[in-house]
Amino acid sequence: MELELDIDIDGWPSGEWAALAERALSATAQVEPAIANPRLSTSLLFTSDEEVHALNREWRGKDKPTNVLSFPMLEREDLLALAQDGPPEMLGDLALASGTCEREAAEKGIALEDHAAHLIIHGFLHLAGHDHVESDAQAEAMEALEIAALAKLGIADPYGDRN
Repeated sequence: MELELDIDIDGWPSGEWAALAERALSATAQVEPAIANPRLSTSLLFTSDEEVHALNREWRGKDKPTNVLSFPMLEREDLLALAQDGPPEMLGDLALASGTCEREAAEKGIALEDHAAHLIIHGFLHLAGHDHVESDAQAEAMEALEIAALAKLGIADPYGDRN
């Protein structure tokens, strides 16, 4: 059983975004079992660059757009200690910026759907307490989880061109 995912789509091109998000969640839960807790819920907003920019400015103090924002509501230790039974718990919120995602996918020469799946997985891992800022080891561990989850979706390693 997986967490409850509330999806809102506004300002994205037509597509099967909700289904993509559900598949990305399932793949992420297979590599990060902590988010498979049925008590958890998360909201995912597919929105405009302008909205993500405003959220980034208001909540993170960064006056610029970005591709994905994650707003975790549980510390990793609390998530790992969360029993399967009990009242609902909010894991956090995610927001994806359409224009930035489209531009990045085009620059990488990959399908928008594949890039969006990567960013959704990346966001879920942040909600689960993973990070890539503090150390190279953290970044490598998080990338390994992303690569494993993407492989479950049949999506190539987005970091494969590094070295």
